[in-house]
Formats: sequence, C-alpha cells, structure tokens
Amino acid sequence: MGLELWLVRHGETEHSRDGRMAGWIDVPLTSRGEEQARALRALLDGQDFDGVWSSDLQRAIASARLAWGEPRADRRLREISFGSLEGEPWASIDERHREALIRFAGFDAPGAETLGQVRERVDAFLAELPAGRHLLFSHGGVIRLLTREAGEDAFLPTGTVVVLDWPVRRMLRRLDNPIAAPPPFARG
Repeated sequence: MGLELWLVRHGETEHSRDGRMAGWIDVPLTSRGEEQARALRALLDGQDFDGVWSSDLQRAIASARLAWGEPRADRRLREISFGSLEGEPWASIDERHREALIRFAGFDAPGAETLGQVRERVDAFLAELPAGRHLLFSHGGVIRLLTREAGEDAFLPTGTVVVLDWPVRRMLRRLDNPIAAPPPFARG
C-alpha cells in the first residue's frame, strides 16, 4: 500500500479573512472558520484514515476537532514562519517579498524560514508516516509546497481538501468547501 495524503487547509481566521500574514501567530478560527470546519465533516464522512494529524497551532487543531475528531498535533505541519512579516497586511509587504511568495521561490524575509527549511521539516514528518491514508490539517503554505510536487500550484481557500497519491506525486481530487472564501492572494 502507498501513502495517500488528505490535506486540509484550516478554516478561516481573522488573519486569513483580512489578508494578514499569520505564519506562526496562533490565531483562532472565526465563527465562519468554525462553520467551514463543520462543513468538512460531510466531505470526510465515510472515509477511513490510518492517522489524523494537525499542525500544533490552534486554528488547525480546532479545524480537525470540528471536522473529524481529535488529531495528533505536530509542529512540523505549521505554516511558514514569516519572521518580521508576521501579522502584517499582505498589501503592506515589500513587493520583493510578495513576489517571492507568489512565485513560491526565493522568500527571505528577516527572521523568516526559507522555503527549503519548511521543505525539510515537512519531509521529516512525511518520512515517519507509515503506509496508508492520512488526514492532515495544516496551512496554505505547507499544502502548496506539497501540491506543487503533484503538478498543482495553487494557494487553496480555507476549508479546502486535496488528496494526493504521495509516492507518485499525483493529485487525486480536490474537495471544495461549500462555504469557502477565495484566498487573499486571489483578491490582489
């Protein structure tokens, strides 16, 4: 048996709604984010998973609890640390950093993780997963990192699920949340 990853972007937070860089800031879900997480339950109903995981940040843990049940939290599934840009509005960030995040290459804000560092910690997590189907509640940057390897380069809306056949790096399906909002990057 291979490794199938069901990747869930957490529900809406004030930061995701308002286009602010959350990164490692531990912001809670909004009431809409809680609704998005509850709506995921219907999308996940009837599925069997060998493991259910989440980032250790409260927005991912709360999404997992509302959508499925108690996850095993792991800090390696955290969003990218944006360093000095944490909490800043997207529109106020220097053009160079915005372009690097849009391209998803060359990001080097002061005090931030590089995308290579994010890749290392996510790879270390995945290397420890046994074969089977795993449900992972995480963040936009981590999910984009993984879906890019499956030929899909998009920043997903909150509350969206994508399923990857990881050994062959292929996206199997995308399950859109009926109450998901477009990501802030899509709004300009």
